[in-house]
Amino acid sequence: QIVENSRTPKYMQIANNLIEGINSQRLPDEGQLPSINYLCSTCSVSKDTVVKAYNLLMKRKLVEAIPGKGYFVREGQRDGSLRIFLLFNKLSAHKKIIYDHFTEKLQGLAEIDFRVYNNDFTIFRKLLSSADDHYSHYVIIPHFYTQFCNARDIINRIPKHKLLILDKKVEGITGEYACVYQDFEQDIYRALVQARPLLQKYRTLKLLFPAQTYQPREIIKGFQKFTIEHRLQGKLVSRIEEEPIAAGEAYITMMEDGLVTLVKKIKQTGLKVGREVGILSYNESPLKEVLLDGITVVSTDFRKLGEAAAGMILTGRKEHVENPFRLIVRKSL
Repeated sequence: QIVENSRTPKYMQIANNLIEGINSQRLPDEGQLPSINYLCSTCSVSKDTVVKAYNLLMKRKLVEAIPGKGYFVREGQRDGSLRIFLLFNKLSAHKKIIYDHFTEKLQGLAEIDFRVYNNDFTIFRKLLSSADDHYSHYVIIPHFYTQFCNARDIINRIPKHKLLILDKKVEGITGEYACVYQDFEQDIYRALVQARPLLQKYRTLKLLFPAQTYQPREIIKGFQKFTIEHRLQGKLVSRIEEEPIAAGEAYITMMEDGLVTLVKKIKQTGLKVGREVGILSYNESPLKEVLLDGITVVSTDFRKLGEAAAGMILTGRKEHVENPFRLIVRKSL
């Protein structure tokens, strides 16, 4: 039966019902499925809707079409439903890129339940604890405002064949599971090494790292490793609002609001960005391409992050894959 006004599209409802019939063996191997005309009449939907449902099942290799005869269950095919619990730490332009390319790669082959916990561990725990066990996959981005939380204990309750950790590894997760991650310490270190020729004209390198943030503290380790090895004066700044701006300084901004505040303060001094003071910003966005004639950026590839996660779900791989990270040089440095 079709549920009107459901968030699940009608073609997906038809496909899910047929998948349940296949998994329960009420639709046996090599058994013929209902005709397109029959489903159109029974479900009160268009022919295109039914065809879309059958095309989805054929992509999942659950069903095959035999010309002149109809659609049949493929022999030995079971458990083809994809129901994904997708849990993001926040909504942002970068997370939208991940989501868009994740869903695009899946090509309508999955029903996705999308939730956001706003970096709050209490909400995170509640959402996962209350999630039904009917999901085929749990895709989780684990970033929290507090470092002192037992996220690993909550995550370890999830069957590992259903688990995919995205963006940040969590220490202490056991078993064989999928993971697409950033190496935050090594990524910032390698990017700064690559930017070293541009940083030579500045005497001090300052990392704007708020005291209250979900950003991984491994970034601080990579920053400190770089400044020590290359004998640069480095400083950690928690509040840019209180930090004086002077010539000969370069700033690494973690958050968008920190970048805005920094740019405003630099404008008040009259210093020239890219010559007297430098800016290096975390995470690429279209705005940074044009702001101050271009902000130099270090960023992971959010498009590939989403695509790699979807690819692991479609292929069933249980690998740990490091996502690409890059330096994009513009005039601000």
